[in-house]
Amino acid sequence: MRIFRSSVHTMHAPPHEFYDGALIPPYESVERAVIIDAALEAAGYRDRSPIEPVTRAMLERIHRTDYLDYLATIYPAWCAAGGAVEAVLPSTLAVRWMERRSTSPLALAGYYAFDLSAPIVAGTWTASLDAASMAASAAHAARAGTMVSYARCRPPGHHAGSDMCGGYCYINNAALAADILSQQGNVAVLDIDIHHGNGTQQIFAARSDVLFVSLHGHPDVCYPYFMGFADERGSGAGLGTTLNMPLAFGCDDTTYLRHIDHALAAIKAHGTTALVLSAGFDTYGGDPLGGFALTRACYTEIGLRCQQLGIPIVVIQEGGYAIEALGDNVVALLDGLTGKVR
Repeated sequence: MRIFRSSVHTMHAPPHEFYDGALIPPYESVERAVIIDAALEAAGYRDRSPIEPVTRAMLERIHRTDYLDYLATIYPAWCAAGGAVEAVLPSTLAVRWMERRSTSPLALAGYYAFDLSAPIVAGTWTASLDAASMAASAAHAARAGTMVSYARCRPPGHHAGSDMCGGYCYINNAALAADILSQQGNVAVLDIDIHHGNGTQQIFAARSDVLFVSLHGHPDVCYPYFMGFADERGSGAGLGTTLNMPLAFGCDDTTYLRHIDHALAAIKAHGTTALVLSAGFDTYGGDPLGGFALTRACYTEIGLRCQQLGIPIVVIQEGGYAIEALGDNVVALLDGLTGKVR
């Protein structure tokens, strides 16, 4: 197994997010990655594979050029226009029937964001590029024959669409990895974060070569609310290559694993040659942003069942905010994927 990680993520440390009517410290924190790295070391997963920088051409296959330009330049432009230096956080959100972009940096923040949980600070772009580079490097390792690659991406990515950030996500790391792998055959993305990967679904909705499968909290009660319903199946050439399995809060290991089996059957039927696993651990019982009741043992079992596909697997770190358990849960998944018994 190859592991891709670095300390560049520390450059992305927003002071706050807006949640339930108040500015609070972000749940998506530097501490999450530090805890994961410590758990990996303690469990014997000590690899630190070299990270090759992602190219602009790779990013432009999944994100719009103007959106990437926005991410790269908005913080200094925002500050120069009089915005608060603490973080870029929009005061107005442009629903997309108001389609015209403003030239004001203070307004652009609301054009390219769909919520208030993706603040941008001076180091966000650099950290996002680093996370994307991890995902791309892991995908290239899989293309070269590595069976399990883990990209400890921070910030995460599955909520980022082709031209919008939100939900702590700026560049869609899983979509980037899947696009790279798709150049050698059909690919599947299996999203096991409790929050629907709305950005990944949007990016691949019209593509037939990438199957998007998601197990998540039902949109009626779970963020991001407006996507992830079971009747969303893709569009155009991609009709039938989106499979959403919304689940009720309180979901336990038995119910979840039954749906994992359904997901893996669909992945096999797609003729998948490589799997991208959007690995969120906010399904863990007691997660402050969750609602499911999965145990650590469930992540090992998920890994074991995915391993039985017999194809390269790229694991992309997404959510998980019960930080006292996060590192051990990541290790549990990797143990299953590599067939370790502790």
